[in-house]
Amino acid sequence: MTTVAARPASSAPPSRWSRLRGIEKVCYLIGAVLLASGVFHFGVLLVRGGGWNGPLSWRKPTTFGISFGLTLITVAWVASYLTLSARMRTWLLGVFAADCVLEVAGITIQAWRRVPSHFNTETPASTAIAMSLALGGAVLIVVLGALAITAFRGRVDAAPDMRRALRAGFAFLVIGLATGAAMIAKGEVLIRTGHRQEAYDTAGSLKWVHGVTLHAILVLPALAALLTARERPPAQRMGAVTIATWAYAAATAAVLVVSLVRG
Repeated sequence: MTTVAARPASSAPPSRWSRLRGIEKVCYLIGAVLLASGVFHFGVLLVRGGGWNGPLSWRKPTTFGISFGLTLITVAWVASYLTLSARMRTWLLGVFAADCVLEVAGITIQAWRRVPSHFNTETPASTAIAMSLALGGAVLIVVLGALAITAFRGRVDAAPDMRRALRAGFAFLVIGLATGAAMIAKGEVLIRTGHRQEAYDTAGSLKWVHGVTLHAILVLPALAALLTARERPPAQRMGAVTIATWAYAAATAAVLVVSLVRG
């Protein structure tokens, strides 16, 4: 009598989380913590009050936590489409994650100390934090600039509509970095010429342009991913991404005009 060998139990497909690279998991976890920090400080704002505007508002740790958390998660995701060596990917995302923590921590510490974060050199501690924020901004430009160059000049492992979304998102991201650098430069000039209060009041005049353009790297690729998940035809996906890109450009231009008019 022959014995029939038992069939091995079919193993479940690996989860999306298990398929992630180690550095991507780290970025997602840190991003979630930063998001939670932003939401927590929004609660602090609701409880303590004090308004939305001004250098001492709880708005700053709120918006920085949420924005940096979203951006870190987004960058880890979109970078998965870029052709990078394992070492380069780990270095770029690792440095970026550490820099996101540094930026949010600096803003948060100063918020709890009830002193301005940017352009504040009135004490040694505040000077150290302000300088670390400025240095962190430079690191952001280098890391995200390297990823943007890769997106435009390297091989992008994605469908044509996702490639367009990624490249458009990185183009807007570069604009966002440029506006951030411009605001810091304006504030530093005002501080050095003795106009500290004016720096606090006007250096952030492009903050809405800065915020809108930074998050195109989430909005446009997310649209492409959603259309793919819904199994839309390639031509329809490409058309939708193209229209969304031009709409985003128009929105950016509108926000820029309003910011310049309001000063």
